[in-house]
Amino acid sequence: MAPPIAVRVLDRCRVAPPPGSAPPNSLPLTFFDIPWLLFPPSQPLFFFQFPITTSHFTSATLPKLKHSLSLTLLEYFPFSGRLSHYPESETPAIVYAEGDSVGMTVAEADGDFDNFCGHHPKDADEFHQLVPRLSESDEVPMMAVQVTVFSNAGISIGLALHHAVSDGRTFTNFMKTWSSIYRNGEKSLPKSFPLPFYDRSVIKELKGLKEIFLQQWRKHKKYVSKTSREDREDDSVRATFVMSPREMEKVKKWIMAHCRRKGKTPPPLLSAYVLTCAFVWVCLCEARAGRVSTAPPDTCFFGFNAGGITRLNYPVPAAYLGNCVAFGRAVAGRSDLMGEEGIVVAAEAIGRKIKELDGEVLGGAERWILEWEVLIGSEVHVVVLGSPKLDLYEVDFGWGRPRKIEEVSIEEMKSGISLTESRDIKGGIEIGLVLPNDQMDVFASLFHGRLKVLP
Repeated sequence: MAPPIAVRVLDRCRVAPPPGSAPPNSLPLTFFDIPWLLFPPSQPLFFFQFPITTSHFTSATLPKLKHSLSLTLLEYFPFSGRLSHYPESETPAIVYAEGDSVGMTVAEADGDFDNFCGHHPKDADEFHQLVPRLSESDEVPMMAVQVTVFSNAGISIGLALHHAVSDGRTFTNFMKTWSSIYRNGEKSLPKSFPLPFYDRSVIKELKGLKEIFLQQWRKHKKYVSKTSREDREDDSVRATFVMSPREMEKVKKWIMAHCRRKGKTPPPLLSAYVLTCAFVWVCLCEARAGRVSTAPPDTCFFGFNAGGITRLNYPVPAAYLGNCVAFGRAVAGRSDLMGEEGIVVAAEAIGRKIKELDGEVLGGAERWILEWEVLIGSEVHVVVLGSPKLDLYEVDFGWGRPRKIEEVSIEEMKSGISLTESRDIKGGIEIGLVLPNDQMDVFASLFHGRLKVLP
């Protein structure tokens, strides 16, 4: 392990859209947004190789970062707003008024920048010093930013983003807008660039989902998925694993060959996503076997999100600002996942659920919150954050593509993992996870060992 990092706060400031640029506004939540009120904020963290001194960073880079963020908030003004509840109906909405702003923390770190950018296991607690946190007051801010300079090495940009304002697609558009304005100036955005679309009427209210979700939210009014710091393992480490297209193909060939030998129908979908998730699910199930109770339940869950824009039977602009994702929950027996056919069972469960969502993305949607509450409350489960389809490694402030991207909030989620596209392997997928040190050792052995022996 590298020596502990020391982070020194240089400044705390506020960044607002240009004065008079965005009128006071209230953005109602749709039924796609409301379930996210029960989840903790996402905490994406970007590392950029940029060897400058702290003094040059504060005098030249930081002012430009603030200015470009301000101009970006002109288009994405809900990100500088706050979540407010109307008392008479207890209906939440995102509100923005003149003067609302995003909190920015500016810091300096003396840690090993290269160590943070590696895929090897690292102390999970170190990463929390590089991302901000949102307050949990009655009016919750939508976003906060922390920029940390590693003198003569690089810069990290960490964010805390309330999921009620944005899904991964919207967040990626926000980051690409901010980085483009920083890199090329405020007039740099091409006409084809997707500026945000706010009209909530494009999301059609169906099945009374909004009121169903509001009733369930009013019942809880707390995160159903958050892990307290006291409940986390003291020896937790964070690591990244990569599945290449060649390795995915090896897993696929093994599944197909096994099904032929057994005279079984193959899983309905063997995409890169399904193959990666199935392989990781089985490895995690076995790696955690020693830490569950002496008589664990046999039911295992695998939770994920599925894009709604391409699955709805009506058009929604790709630039729509807000959430448009469905909740998916695959179910399998623990003993089946840990048996000889574990990868086949996992691929069948995940692929079948994705196919169901392809056919009817809102099928069973009224049970999303209730089903995920059961999932999160179970002893053996996995929850996926992120998507390899977002192209976050294309975010470029002019310092080059990110050296590494982490999702720090997977530690806040019980049994969360993150998925992003691989930075260096075309078509590959990066898997980020946090586990106790002994479990990480077992997972790494299973992950690399099984891929190695596959023909």
